Amino acid sequence: MFKKLLIANRGEIACRVIKTARKMGIQTVAIYSDADRNALHVQMADEAVHIGPSPANQSYIVIDNVMDAIRKTGAEAVHPGYGFLSENRKFAEALEAEGVAFVGPPATAIEAMGDKITSKKLAMEANVSTVPGFMGLIEDADDAVKISNEVGYPVMIKASAGGGGKGMRIAWNDAEAREGFQSSKNEAASSFGDDRIFIEKFITQPRHIEIQVLADKHGNYLYLNERECSIQRRNQKVIEEAPSPFLDAETRKAMGEQACALARAVDYCSAGTVEFIVDGDRNFYFLEMNTRLQVEHPVTELITGVDLVEQMIRVAYGERLSLTQEEIGIKGWAIESRLYAEDPYRNFLPSIGRLSRYRPPAEVATSTLAVRNDTGVYEGGEISMFYDPMIAKLCTWAPDRTTAITAMRDALDSFEVEGIGHNIPFLSAVMDHQRFIDGNITTAFIDEEYPDGFAGVTLDEDDLKRVAACAVGMFRVAEIRRTRITGTMDNHKRKVGTDWILAVEGTEFPVRIEANRHGTTVVFEDRRIAMKSKWTPGDTLTIVEIDGEHHAFKVQKITAGYRIRYRGADVKVRVYTPRQGELARLMPEKLPPDTSRMLLCPMPGLIVKVNVAVGDEVQEGQALCAVEAMKMENILRAERRAVVSKVNAMAGDSLAVDDVIMEFE
Repeated sequence: MFKKLLIANRGEIACRVIKTARKMGIQTVAIYSDADRNALHVQMADEAVHIGPSPANQSYIVIDNVMDAIRKTGAEAVHPGYGFLSENRKFAEALEAEGVAFVGPPATAIEAMGDKITSKKLAMEANVSTVPGFMGLIEDADDAVKISNEVGYPVMIKASAGGGGKGMRIAWNDAEAREGFQSSKNEAASSFGDDRIFIEKFITQPRHIEIQVLADKHGNYLYLNERECSIQRRNQKVIEEAPSPFLDAETRKAMGEQACALARAVDYCSAGTVEFIVDGDRNFYFLEMNTRLQVEHPVTELITGVDLVEQMIRVAYGERLSLTQEEIGIKGWAIESRLYAEDPYRNFLPSIGRLSRYRPPAEVATSTLAVRNDTGVYEGGEISMFYDPMIAKLCTWAPDRTTAITAMRDALDSFEVEGIGHNIPFLSAVMDHQRFIDGNITTAFIDEEYPDGFAGVTLDEDDLKRVAACAVGMFRVAEIRRTRITGTMDNHKRKVGTDWILAVEGTEFPVRIEANRHGTTVVFEDRRIAMKSKWTPGDTLTIVEIDGEHHAFKVQKITAGYRIRYRGADVKVRVYTPRQGELARLMPEKLPPDTSRMLLCPMPGLIVKVNVAVGDEVQEGQALCAVEAMKMENILRAERRAVVSKVNAMAGDSLAVDDVIMEFE
């Protein structure tokens, strides 16, 4: 077996590979840029080599820099992770020329499958079902509009060398085809150094289901079942699960066999994924083959018990697969939630900064429950603007889907992240959404259920009372501590009252507290809630037993009460005495500042283009400027008809959140 493995990547996937290599007794080498000098993967590896400045195109994807690190350390093999150089034919060839093993497929397979146009033609030849479209090169926006009309709207405009949702746009008309072509081309050039674009028919009511394949160098091919990846935002997967709640055994077998047929057609070896679009009648169409490990591979590992990274390393070493297709079963159900540094309350725009608190739930691995967190960050570390916004991949496994969802709800409620915007509230909302619970999902789920963006979760009255009861219980504990005064004289002792007013979400609840050594009961007008908790003042997370069930609440002290986050909701509960409640009702409401005549930068980013000038009259929906953040281009549009009175930024400027880009009369 290899003695030393270099991981040509960063973040959570580098940490993931290091864990398996360590288990196999293989020494590991990390590479890092300026921004990652103190990164977790650097700390975990046995050795680390600096490879350049922070931007990926000056460090992680510079082949010469990585090759220098290999030579310096004497690494015998390289695992590329995903992204960066993982599907770069020239990198695989450079390793081969150096006599270093590539933990991945042959360069010929990377080249064939890495180009979406070529891969689709090969899929057709291998009798794999494909989506109708135009596979030739598209010269310009006019050509894109012409082809889109020939294919028939809606169409998907895609970067030929694309991946990870970058360089992809859906167009429903000529205007969107023209604009989408240019944006896709720009993103493709920026992310992949290849701006070729193709167009294919967009399948309505689609589900995104992919087949995990595994092959060795001796002609053995396996499929390890499927993953459902239909919960997507901007073509970026957010929640994945294995198996799919939609497939039947017959369709699973047919998809698996076609995926293996495509792998055979290109002499594939190592782990890879064949992605399909599946319609409501279980017709499936080939999308692309990812010649690398997928981000969502943990759910496959959890339902099969196969360590895919270990298998990739063994295949690269020349070993035969030790499994047969008959031995690949489906045990239980697994769900993965991708935690992103994105602010769901700002239309999921990127958020960067320092993780002032990072406390994931405890990892568990039993015969009835598993909680797994793949991450590359730590408390006190920074989320950089230079790389993907992923913080962690939180996975749960259970014997059935319902229990796996319940476990994910609890794990998300227990996951503490502070200092940056993140999407935990949104992930929690999806776990409680009836369509997701029923498995009635498509790739349009987020657009259909959150057409105006995510504004948080509104709790029903039962959950709201649980939150309120938790708050008053904590308030009572804090008040008891506060009223204790050093000394033993009776006149120094004060008692905490039993009658309180709870103000929450615009509603007031008069309550009475009944406390004894077994816990606290909060008495509402129509309900009694019995609670037990070991919370002490200062704790930011509390596990509360309410009427026999355990609930996790994230807690923050505020004036006269607590901010509590639970099941995607962010609730402020004020606790008043009856007299304080009367006075609080007389307080005027603080109004936010008027920014209606300003265009504010919604995220930290780089101004790519400014489309208007002072004096221009703009119409509702008109593009005003483009901002790039974390390699995604975002077009900011006018909300109403107005005249531009001032432009404060120009192309090339780096802006912070809420910087004023332009003003209107």
